[in-house]
Amino acid sequence: MRMDYMNQCPLILREYFGYMETIKGKSVRTVEGYFIDLRSFFRFLKLSKDLTQEEFETIPIDDVTLDMVEAVTLTDVFEYMNYLASVRQNNNNTRSRKCSSLRSFYKYLYQVTGQIKHNPVEQLGNPKLPRRLPKHLDLEQSIELLNVVDGPNKERDYCILTLFLNCGMRLAELVGINYNDIRSDNTLILTGKGNKQRVVYLNEACMSAIEAYRKVRPVDGIVYEDRNALFISRNKRRISPKTVQWLVKKYLKGIQMDEGYSVHKLRHTAATLMYQQGGVDTRVLKDILGHENLGTTEIYTHLSNEQVRNAIESNPLARVSAKKKKNSPPQQPPPPEENPD
Repeated sequence: MRMDYMNQCPLILREYFGYMETIKGKSVRTVEGYFIDLRSFFRFLKLSKDLTQEEFETIPIDDVTLDMVEAVTLTDVFEYMNYLASVRQNNNNTRSRKCSSLRSFYKYLYQVTGQIKHNPVEQLGNPKLPRRLPKHLDLEQSIELLNVVDGPNKERDYCILTLFLNCGMRLAELVGINYNDIRSDNTLILTGKGNKQRVVYLNEACMSAIEAYRKVRPVDGIVYEDRNALFISRNKRRISPKTVQWLVKKYLKGIQMDEGYSVHKLRHTAATLMYQQGGVDTRVLKDILGHENLGTTEIYTHLSNEQVRNAIESNPLARVSAKKKKNSPPQQPPPPEENPD
C-alpha cells in the first residue's frame, strides 16, 4: 500500500512523507491519511485552474510542481473548503482534518526546508466543531455487557472486553498486543499512534481475565508470524480489527446497545468511568489513554445529568422561596385635582 501511494506522488510530496515517517515518527497509516488529504487539495487546485478535464477521482497529482505549491493563496484554500462542504459534502470533522494536513505540509516547506518564501495557510483556522458529549456505557451497562459473553471463545472475548473497559485502549493497540508485552509486575506495554509506546497498569479484573484466557489460548498450529500475538482467531492468526469490531457489536446487541455504539465507545466508557466515578485526574487520564494533548482528554470531563442536578440542588439558595406578603386593603386612588379657575 505504501508504494502504491508513493508512486502517485511528485518528488515534493515523497520527500515530505519520508520526513513525516522517519523524522516525525508518524505511522504508515497516518502518512496515508496525509496523502489522501493532500491529493484531494491538489486535484481541486488543478480543476479550479483549468489544468485538467478529468473527473475529480481520477485526476493525477504526480505532475504537481513546487511553483504550483508556492503560488497557492489563502483564497484558494477558502474556495477549496467551500468546495469540500458544498460539492463533496464533507462534514466539519473531515474539513478540519484536511486543514491540519495543509498546515502541516506548508509548515514543512516554509520552516523545515525553506523551499517556499511565505506560508499561505499560516492564518488558516479550522471549521468550528460542535462540542458533543462522547457516547458511553454507564457502570450497570458495562457490567451487563461483560455478563452476556458466551460461546466457544468466551474467555478470549471476555478478556478483550475487560481490557477495553478497564484500560481504554484503542482497537489497533489491543490487536497489536503480544504475549511478552504483559510483564511480571502486572503492567502492559501498548504501542499506540506513531509507534509510541506507553505502560498501562493491569488491575485485578484484567489479570484475572488474561489468566483465564491463557489457559485456553491455542498453542498449536498458529501461523509463524503471529505466534507471539496474545489474541488468536479461529484461523490461528493474530485476531483482526474487523473480527474484534464484529464480536463487540454482537455483545452490544445482546444488551440492546448496538445502535450508535462501537469499539471506540468502549474507550469512551473506560475514560468516563475513571473520571466520573474513579476521580482520576485529567493529567493522569491523558497518560493512560495515550493522548498527546490535554485538550483531547478534556472531552471526558463532561458532567452527567445526575451530577448537574446534584450541583444545582447543592446551591444554598435551592430551598429559598419568596415570602408571602400579608394581605392589605387596596389603596384608594387619590381624588382628582380641582380645576383652577
